[in-house]
Amino acid sequence: MKIKIHSFYLTVIAFSCAIVFSSFARNELQKEKFVLPYKQAGLTEKQAAAHLLSRFTYGAKEGDIDVVLKTGLEKWVEQQLDGNLDDATLNQQLSKYDAINLSNTEVENVFPRNAQVIRFAVKDGYIHKDSVNQANNKEYRATLTAYMKEKGYKPQQELYRQLINQKILRAVYSNNQLKELMTDFWFNHFNVSLSKNQCASYVPAYERDVIRPNVFGKFETLLLSTAKSPAMLMYLDNFSSSGNNVTMPVATNDMMMDKPGQRKNRPVQLAIQKARVQNQQNNKKTGLNENYAREVMELHTLGVDGGYTQSDVTQAARILTGWTIAPMSDNGYGAPMKKVLERIGDENLSKRGFVHDGDFLFAMNRHDNGEKVVLGKKFAAGGGYEEGVELLEMLAHHKSTAKFISKKLAIRFVSDNPPQSLIDKMAKTFLSSKGDIKSVMMTMVSAPEFWSANALREKTKSPFELAISAVRSLDAKVNQPYQLYTWINKMGQQMYYYQAPTGFPDRGQYWINTGSLLNRMNFGLALASQRIPGVTFNLAAMNENHEPESAEAALVIYSKLIMPERKLEETIARLKPMLNDPNLENNVAKAAEKTAPPQQMNTMANEDANMMEEGANKLKGKKALVNAAPQQKAGTNTMLAQVVGVIIGSPEFQRK
Repeated sequence: MKIKIHSFYLTVIAFSCAIVFSSFARNELQKEKFVLPYKQAGLTEKQAAAHLLSRFTYGAKEGDIDVVLKTGLEKWVEQQLDGNLDDATLNQQLSKYDAINLSNTEVENVFPRNAQVIRFAVKDGYIHKDSVNQANNKEYRATLTAYMKEKGYKPQQELYRQLINQKILRAVYSNNQLKELMTDFWFNHFNVSLSKNQCASYVPAYERDVIRPNVFGKFETLLLSTAKSPAMLMYLDNFSSSGNNVTMPVATNDMMMDKPGQRKNRPVQLAIQKARVQNQQNNKKTGLNENYAREVMELHTLGVDGGYTQSDVTQAARILTGWTIAPMSDNGYGAPMKKVLERIGDENLSKRGFVHDGDFLFAMNRHDNGEKVVLGKKFAAGGGYEEGVELLEMLAHHKSTAKFISKKLAIRFVSDNPPQSLIDKMAKTFLSSKGDIKSVMMTMVSAPEFWSANALREKTKSPFELAISAVRSLDAKVNQPYQLYTWINKMGQQMYYYQAPTGFPDRGQYWINTGSLLNRMNFGLALASQRIPGVTFNLAAMNENHEPESAEAALVIYSKLIMPERKLEETIARLKPMLNDPNLENNVAKAAEKTAPPQQMNTMANEDANMMEEGANKLKGKKALVNAAPQQKAGTNTMLAQVVGVIIGSPEFQRK
């Protein structure tokens, strides 16, 4: 008997080992399959590393190519797709920004909207209700400022400033560069805008909690998370969309009980009934809103040619009625209802079909619970929150979605007109992996099309990418990131403020024209001469403190340092005539000012642009040479700054 038992255990152990070995072998086989075919495209390992850095980072820093080579190209890509590299330097930089870690509730309580501040101040007797239109009155503004300080309120502009600062710092300093690029990509795909005041306060948490953690995961998770976020619910108006719920009572006995046999306080019951009446009034005012349903199909999943009809949009909108925002503010507009929901409790809410998940609330009494049909699929009458989830899952796994998302990724990371063969490969992986974004990215980078001559340096940098890549190429320290933002804005990209749900276009023709090129050259010259406050670097140190013999020699040396592994003969020849023009910087600045691109600047951005110009004027002359090594002459450094500025402003540097 003992022999049999012993034999049984040996069999189990052997079987377990076989499973483990099989799994290990399968994983090793998968690793072997992940080979980057750059040699087939005729690229050297260094050229391949440079191409990876141009597409999967915001720009190569000095020594980055050697790091990629030492790590191994495939392993480096895997590390970037994992997005878990240590970011101690970045975290230290971000530690000074307290607002970027606040929850939406905390933001509501600390950064109230201007209208709320005025309402609170009137209620507390700080200002008279008849004086609320005196915004230009100095004494009135001082009173409001004092009131905010006493109550611990902060202006919303400070929240937005910190949001913008952290984005710039992450792009400059993060070791997980691809994660930041993907965060930018998905934020742009699921765009929300600070230009819409109703959703603006929720944008920081939207990027932090909804977008960034899910950039390499399942597309379905990302889609559902954005659909339930307060920022998206407000931005595309689904928070107010309501339908006819024919059987849903707002208050029933089981919701009114604290314990068996004990009724809740009468005020709670009255508050719920009052909320019901208010809800019915709101339904009459708002009703069905199709904005989100249309955009979730056209922009987020299927694409404009994805095979849906207007009827599908309307039916989907009905399914998504009742998807709204849970009251968050302790003293704002939703405070009374927040207290009611807290008193009722999530358990009692769920019994009646309500779903309370963080900042999201599914209000069953506002949900259209009739029968619907979307893309041929029937949703039976009597459904609730679950049918909205089912709808989004169906859209996330649709063939049209696989093609649409794959094409957008290929446009972002390969070329403005990616080959259909690449899109088909990525879409196939999207479907087979059930929307696993990391797998789709691995398919893309493993494809010959990613490495073809038609893909190399064929993408054009956006103003944000240009500014960050320039700073990274100079290994600059950024102590005042908002100063970079004002320049990015001058070049035509006001981050977080793009109003349309499409997000910024991702094709070079949108960014490049005569005016934008002049502004880019203007930026390059201003950066190189250190006229951008809070951005410092040492140009001489980049060349081991060796002084170039001439401007032409400096052009050759620094072009290779800033744009490694590129053929630069034509670029150098084109830039040489610009080197000895003593009035180049002034001429470019004046020309750029005349052809400035249209901007959607808010008041805060205008004020900061003025501040930047004043600071830049103060930094002209000797202070512009703060990066010079002690042994170098001022004239040489002025020459070197102009050379580097011309390189950064050149058409070749605009390519990635």
